[in-house]
Amino acid sequence: MSDTRDLAGDDRVVGGGAALVGAASTAALVAASGLALATGRVKLFGIGWIAFAAMSVAGWFGSRAPRHHTGTLVWGYGLAAGAMITSAAVFLLPQAMGQHAVFGGFGVALGLLVGYGAHTLGHRLAHMDLPVDRSLAELTAHAVSAGAIIGIIYGNMPELGLLLGVSIVSHKGPAGYAAVHRFAGRGGDWSAILLPAAGVGVAAVASSFLALPASGAVRGVVFGFATGVFLHVAMDFLPECEIGSEVHESLEHEGDAHELLDRLRVHAVASTAVGGLAVFLAWTVVA
Repeated sequence: MSDTRDLAGDDRVVGGGAALVGAASTAALVAASGLALATGRVKLFGIGWIAFAAMSVAGWFGSRAPRHHTGTLVWGYGLAAGAMITSAAVFLLPQAMGQHAVFGGFGVALGLLVGYGAHTLGHRLAHMDLPVDRSLAELTAHAVSAGAIIGIIYGNMPELGLLLGVSIVSHKGPAGYAAVHRFAGRGGDWSAILLPAAGVGVAAVASSFLALPASGAVRGVVFGFATGVFLHVAMDFLPECEIGSEVHESLEHEGDAHELLDRLRVHAVASTAVGGLAVFLAWTVVA
């Protein structure tokens, strides 16, 4: 999950240009939103701005949070993971299987493997000397890729409900919080988060104009791939309450680490259950 847990390895920060980048990114989202409304893509308009608000507001709070915030991390990650796993399994997986049972399954496997490969190779790229801040680059790439997948899905199946997109971008809040908490701790400007925050909506609107072939096999692979990618991201968000994990490093006080982590594991399970249940209850309301 390169958009949250791999962000602490770069000592460089975005300087005074962060505000300018953030303003330009927001302007791009406004322009994309105008195009979305003009072409009847109202759901993508809503998803883009919900993702933007979730990531930017959570990022602002993350920049002002105390150094230790273990409970917030566990519940943020858990709620997002539970919501995303449930949404992908309930809304995306049936669509992939409905297009083509076999190729839909291959698409799911491909999405999971590509997600794992991209995450693993991202660790290697993190050690390269890049001209930009690695944290911001990784976060933006993740946001754009997620937005592109969402845009293709809704562009080809506009009858899908808004709940799916909102649930899938639910992880943007915890991602923005954790990323800016680290970024600001190294002297970075929190407004740099506006670039990836806007990237979801901009990419979603742009990719929504890509029409997939009518072939059930092709559509099955595409929808299965989207399902696999989002499942990979969701499972990567499952709180890890182990020695050496981010949760362990964020413990609020010294003490018996094993005992503290045992208690946090209860919170991890509860948060994921609540996240999944929230999607189910929302579905019963809108169904």
